[in-house]
Amino acid sequence: MPQQVRIYRPAKNAMQSGRANTRHWVLEFEPSDRKEPDPLMGWNGSRDTQSQVRIRFDSKEQAVAHAEREGYAYTVIEDKPVKAPKPKNYADNFRFDRVA
Repeated sequence: MPQQVRIYRPAKNAMQSGRANTRHWVLEFEPSDRKEPDPLMGWNGSRDTQSQVRIRFDSKEQAVAHAEREGYAYTVIEDKPVKAPKPKNYADNFRFDRVA
């Protein structure tokens, strides 16, 4: 059975206004083993080392070509369309006909 991977473009970080790290496509392996707490420290971990691998590509086509070349079964997750913000005027906050 071929290894499952997902190909996607990461979302924008909610903590910052920039769009850094959202231009590249990422190939990431699906987890094949469940995570279990470590008996000594209590940290979650698993024996699945492939889940730590994330490969970045400049385009979706490069990521798909790599997955096909390596024989991986892949799923491409497309971006959701981003709505453009509506322009607002500061003066509209003080209009006399404004509904509160």
